Amino acid sequence: MAGLIRREDIDEVRARTDIKEIVDGYVTLKSAGIGSWKGLCPFHDERSPSFHVRPQMGTYHCFGCDESGDVIAFLMNIDHTTFAETVEKLAARVGYELHYEQGSGPKKEEVGRRQRLLDAHKVAAEFFQRHLYTRQAAPAQQFLGERGFDGEAAKRYGVGYAPRGWDHLLKHLRERGFTDQELKLTGMFSEGNRGLYDRFRGRLVWPIRAVAGEIIGFGARKLDDDDPGPKYLNTPETALYKKSQVLYGIDLAKREIARQRRLVVVEGYTDVMACHLAGVTTAVATCGTAFGPEHIKIVRRFLSDDGGGGEVVFTFDGDAAGQKAALRAFEEDQKFVAQTYVAVEPHGMDPCDLRLARGDAAVAELVENRRPLFEFAIRATLKNYDLDTIEGRIRAMRACAPIVARIRDRSLRPAYARQLAGWLGLDPAEVQRAVDAAGRAPREGRAEPPRREPETSGPPAVELPDPREPVARMEREALETVIQCPDLMLERHWEEFGLSVFRYPVHGAVHDAVLAARAGLLGDGAGVPGGQVWVDAVRGHLPEPLHGFLAELAVTPLPATTQQQLERYTADILNRLFELQINRRKSDRLAELQRTDPAGQRERYQQLQRELLELEMQRRSLRQD
Repeated sequence: MAGLIRREDIDEVRARTDIKEIVDGYVTLKSAGIGSWKGLCPFHDERSPSFHVRPQMGTYHCFGCDESGDVIAFLMNIDHTTFAETVEKLAARVGYELHYEQGSGPKKEEVGRRQRLLDAHKVAAEFFQRHLYTRQAAPAQQFLGERGFDGEAAKRYGVGYAPRGWDHLLKHLRERGFTDQELKLTGMFSEGNRGLYDRFRGRLVWPIRAVAGEIIGFGARKLDDDDPGPKYLNTPETALYKKSQVLYGIDLAKREIARQRRLVVVEGYTDVMACHLAGVTTAVATCGTAFGPEHIKIVRRFLSDDGGGGEVVFTFDGDAAGQKAALRAFEEDQKFVAQTYVAVEPHGMDPCDLRLARGDAAVAELVENRRPLFEFAIRATLKNYDLDTIEGRIRAMRACAPIVARIRDRSLRPAYARQLAGWLGLDPAEVQRAVDAAGRAPREGRAEPPRREPETSGPPAVELPDPREPVARMEREALETVIQCPDLMLERHWEEFGLSVFRYPVHGAVHDAVLAARAGLLGDGAGVPGGQVWVDAVRGHLPEPLHGFLAELAVTPLPATTQQQLERYTADILNRLFELQINRRKSDRLAELQRTDPAGQRERYQQLQRELLELEMQRRSLRQD
């Protein structure tokens, strides 16, 4: 049985250990005066640093949660180790031999469980790395080579190969003195009717390290089509490995994250490698789970997320899954003081593919061309609506208004409200009112869920627009003219009228009925008559609730007393309608132009510019009539 560690040895280990160096592995510390350092407390969530370390005194104290102690207490609290395990770990670190009272030091199999698990992982990592250079690992070598990773890169990131077979690693660890009970706890083995067998077989393997650099798990990618397992297979939840608290690459990136005050979140192990090799040395990846609250707690410590302008940049694929991930990240955005951004490669390439196709500079450029996450969230939401219709744009505005309202920097909200108005082709004042209303709404009603526009059918509701509204008044006057004076409309008038889109549903219903009635009359070989025959033909294509409105249009006096005045008024009101349509189409094209990437959608961008020029020429020609 292991004895107690001598008090003198404990004091000696404590004296030889630099508490600041230990804390630096978990917390980004800044100078707080002579002999004092401070950072965000790792034991509670805070926005302003209140965690202080005094190396000369060998102590730490948090003025926020009152946690305090020496280097031993710090490691016990943060790593959840026992007192003896912690002292033994620190003694090994400084190369000091411990002595025990009332017994001998612990035997190998009696070392603390956590350290035994770490030792097993370290041995396993070395085993995998050696097998990467065997003949059997040719598929793994090919995989790395095809993605631009040489032997030096593989060595730097500890990449290895798990050989085919059921018990290669199992036998190796047993030979190194690990018991089956210990091996069960590592997560590196599965258990069947015949006992334990290797979890990772015939796969490329990455070691996953904790913040301090200790190996706590593995991620493995299949290489053979006949492998029935998932594409990526990670260590399951263990005492060491909690996927919601793990970030691949954080051990390598932590110092650069603290120095640059920037974190880049990518989606996979190869993306982390590609980013680091391309000079983006602050990249990390989650391990089989979405970026969540526990990851944020880790990240904030290294960013010193205390309002000093740090950045978190997410890279996502441009597909639906990537957009969903971005929106999920936006939900967590409010927990950062740092600004959050998103970087999406226009052609859907991830950082690894991008580096392979266009070199290191392209990866750095991707990150530098980041966009604010809330802008990406707005654009992703807009894609769920039909922006070619007034109804679709209004629904899109209602869905996006809460996103704008939640932008943390209040000074940016009006600018993004105007930007949203431009993308939608709506009145900026109307969009700002929607944003203001969303800001006052309860959080649980934050946004209309993204969806595709439903198909609508049936008669429109009889809801007459306010006649004081200029567009409503103009649309009604145009319909009055068409109902009362169809004989004054030239063929070009009918063509333009057919292309017209009315803002108000009741007006749109009459417009559709007019076109249907004319088509029916022309189909009989007759022209378009005026008077009662014409009104009856239109009525035949209108839902019954709108018959009364049609009667109003037919009897409202037109502002003309002579035939010449009537012809002039008809031409004038129709030209006003057509100019409104042209302006509306211009607004739609301008909104789409603002949503279009001139680099990634060059052909469409140029087409929109040509259409805008043509529409302007049409508008000018109307004024010359």
